[in-house]
Amino acid sequence: MIYIIMGVSGCGKSTLGAFLSEKDRLPWLLKLHEVIERVRCSGSDALVVCSALKRLYRQILLYGSKALPSHQDILPPTCPDVFFLFLHGDYDLIQQRMVARKGHYMKADLLRSQFDVLEPPSDEENVLPLDIRWSITDMSTEVEKHIVSLRSSPTP
Repeated sequence: MIYIIMGVSGCGKSTLGAFLSEKDRLPWLLKLHEVIERVRCSGSDALVVCSALKRLYRQILLYGSKALPSHQDILPPTCPDVFFLFLHGDYDLIQQRMVARKGHYMKADLLRSQFDVLEPPSDEENVLPLDIRWSITDMSTEVEKHIVSLRSSPTP
């Protein structure tokens, strides 16, 4: 299903969109899990963008409904071929960036709530931390080094 939120400027489109995306997070995470699994099974590479602020959300991305508390068996912390690129930085820097940008749905005053719920990924979650103070080129270089190191290491 696709819903298009419409109305005149200032009527609350962005606010409703943000609220609905928070309320309906589980179906979106499960849909992203399906996409991730389809790509993994095909042997292709992909980039997926998702805030994945909580460990449970990252587990759902990896394992789908098996990660839900009502279904959860003992799951490994991650899949060996899925990596989280964790863009991290301090609140003040990110808040400054958000205030400066124009035309984005996410309001700067919502940032505090995201920091409050953030559960930074641990090393066991196949995470590559990227400091947002680095340039995009430097972050890209780190990702490329990571890819090269994986391809050159022997497979278990």
